Amino acid sequence: MDTLNYLMHGFGIALAPENLLLASLGAIIGTMVGVLPGLGPINAVAMLVPVVFALGLPPEGSLILMAAIYIGSEYGGRISAILLNVPGEASAVMTALEGYPLARQGKAGIALSLSAWTSFVGSAIATIGIVLAAPLLARWALAFGPVEYVALMIFAFACLTGLLTDKPVKALLAIMIGLAISTIGIDANSGVYRYTFGSPNLVDGVQFATVVIGLFAISELLIMLDTMHSGASIRVENLGRQLFNRAEMRFTNVATLRGSLIGFFVGILPGAGGTVASALAYTTEKRLVEKSDPEGSRFGKGDMRGLASVEAANNSASNSNFIPMLTLGIPSSGTTAIMLGVLTLYNITPGPALFRSQPDLVWGLIASLFVGNIILLAINIPLVGLFARMLSVPAWVLVPFIVVVSTIGVYSGKSTTFDLVLMVALGVGAYFLRSAGVPMAPLILGLVLGKILEQSLRRALSLSAGDIAILWSSPISITLWAMAAAVLLVPLLLPTFRGWRHKAIVESE
Repeated sequence: MDTLNYLMHGFGIALAPENLLLASLGAIIGTMVGVLPGLGPINAVAMLVPVVFALGLPPEGSLILMAAIYIGSEYGGRISAILLNVPGEASAVMTALEGYPLARQGKAGIALSLSAWTSFVGSAIATIGIVLAAPLLARWALAFGPVEYVALMIFAFACLTGLLTDKPVKALLAIMIGLAISTIGIDANSGVYRYTFGSPNLVDGVQFATVVIGLFAISELLIMLDTMHSGASIRVENLGRQLFNRAEMRFTNVATLRGSLIGFFVGILPGAGGTVASALAYTTEKRLVEKSDPEGSRFGKGDMRGLASVEAANNSASNSNFIPMLTLGIPSSGTTAIMLGVLTLYNITPGPALFRSQPDLVWGLIASLFVGNIILLAINIPLVGLFARMLSVPAWVLVPFIVVVSTIGVYSGKSTTFDLVLMVALGVGAYFLRSAGVPMAPLILGLVLGKILEQSLRRALSLSAGDIAILWSSPISITLWAMAAAVLLVPLLLPTFRGWRHKAIVESE
């Protein structure tokens, strides 16, 4: 009852006219930020820090605005992923795997509206989880140290290699390329320049926007031009229904719930976030569907269950990211790290005492997550038809639009022409890789998760003075290693076991 009373008090704060206006403004800005590849919520929130102080906003209003931008960007990232196969964020990479094929089949409206609904469900479930179990789950998250993170990253890569495609060797190649790109730049520990080839432009590494836009937008552009040259049409004349129906909702309900729960628990872990959550949700759903209904699976060709699980997991993780931030003072992402910095500027110390010392701030923020998600659903559903019509735009308009958006997204990062040249080079390379059947999603995830894997591995080995046995020294890490081995080996050994079983049955008869 105390929790319920606090939550009702939080709604009183979140629904105050000025805070409701801030939540609505943040939802709109966040959606726009999510649509534009390369910008990301962290840049938008960082640019707002001096603004909130210049306007004299109280800490509650500042966090409500920033939180709305954060969760809004997760909604917006799906739009360009579904319509153009250009993920706005790393966490939207998995959305493109099923959303884009659905859009090319004339189901753009259904994909957009369904993803908006499942995003709302995932966010709502995660926010309820924050209310009910934040302190307990925060203590669980503390059990994940560098050793457990290494095992978690290996498990994520194993899932991508073993389940994401029917070509595990090519998926593994893509992961290795992504890991290699993640090592470019100055070594954070030793200060050594790695793979910069003497270029000062690579000292800070390759920015994510350059890689993702090159691999997806530019390569997609080249594929579109190749399709046009062959005489085929790339326009989608039939945009289909704008909204999903009850049958489609029932078809995806279980996947949505599963993805929400996976995203909720993964989002609690600092540094994991929506990228890991969406990858694990997708591979889990694919494995379960193909096991129970191998004939009905359309994963990779436009399966609504894959889209629903990914979007639910992604948005659930972005909401549960607030648990370690509020209860332990530990940021789970770059965006929540900026929010923690804002709290310190208000002379507020994050941590376990925050619930007692600043109940208005904490419960106002939690209540605003409910409010913000309702606002985002109300914004996104009516605009489905407008978004879907982007696919009916003639190629001579759509192609330059993709080029302009991609160029702005990359150039806004470091304002150097080197990144534009690198973007084009990566796009050409990705075009040949995609032509050879190498998937791009594992490559991007290898890039994003590679830094976490390297940092965790170094920290673990430093704790053990170089003894690698520490990597399987805890029950959690052993479990994750075992799961990774099972994911990789079971698909390889299953045909052999089936052959033995069939032979035994024949001999017994």
